[in-house]
Amino acid sequence: MSSMRAISQRTFGGPEVLEAVELPVPEPGPTEVLVRVRAAGVNPVDAKTRAGGRFLGEPPFVLGWDVSGVVERVGFGVTLYRPGDEVFGMPLFPRQAGTHAEYVVAPSRHFAPKPAALDHEHAGALPLVGLTAWQSLVETADVREGQRVLVHAAAGGVGHVAVQIAKARGAHVIGTASAAKHDFVRALGADEVVDHTEVDFAEHVRDVDVAFDTVGGDTGVRSLPTVRDGGIVVTILGDTHQALAEAAGDRVRTAAVLCEPDRLGLLALADLADRGLLRTELAAVVPLAEAARAHELMGSGRTRGKIVLVP
Repeated sequence: MSSMRAISQRTFGGPEVLEAVELPVPEPGPTEVLVRVRAAGVNPVDAKTRAGGRFLGEPPFVLGWDVSGVVERVGFGVTLYRPGDEVFGMPLFPRQAGTHAEYVVAPSRHFAPKPAALDHEHAGALPLVGLTAWQSLVETADVREGQRVLVHAAAGGVGHVAVQIAKARGAHVIGTASAAKHDFVRALGADEVVDHTEVDFAEHVRDVDVAFDTVGGDTGVRSLPTVRDGGIVVTILGDTHQALAEAAGDRVRTAAVLCEPDRLGLLALADLADRGLLRTELAAVVPLAEAARAHELMGSGRTRGKIVLVP
């Protein structure tokens, strides 16, 4: 096959700017693999990039970083994979990967073998949120057994994975979520759930070792009273970190995380999934050609878990 369908855009804007186009199938260069996309997650960073060019500069470009699929061809020097191998990953982030297409080419070590316990749709929903949570909670905050961890937006894409990772590490997990999502968050393993729409979490949560902010705004600063001396607030919203660090002073550590392609992190996530300790919640599975509808669903604020596109 010499051409493929992809979702592109010629201008910034709302979901309506997304359109199906025909592009050449990319060729894998040295150390790269060509992957036939079976499922590709849709993330808030896709919407932000679509609307204003967060990372990719001016259009046209193809969105998408999450992917689960099958290796079609390998470039010179690749020894990890052969054609037919099932893989998943978050290649090239935050540079363009273009996984919202029928094929994607990227360095082989930006992928890992797909978890056997997950189908392509669930595996394709995992990499970006999974690596964000893993790099935040495990590699940055060093969550350990017996610690108390506060996860904001615990029913969201990153949050619902973070709850499970923290539980797998042996932590006592407190999640914030609206009342309608409490049962779901508890089913993920949360020990306590706080309805942030009805009460001020800062008045109900105390003595946590780690607070994980996936919301932004003033959430990180408002989390400071919940954290014990020497604890840490980790945010994935970089534009809030300076105010957070200034408010924290020397009492609480702070960190801002932008996740990176990470084969070892993917292997760790796959191990948790295959041991039954990690799953991804799918809000919707949408055909690739209806990418605009997927963006509309994500923007509604009413979804739980992740949305994936399938070619």
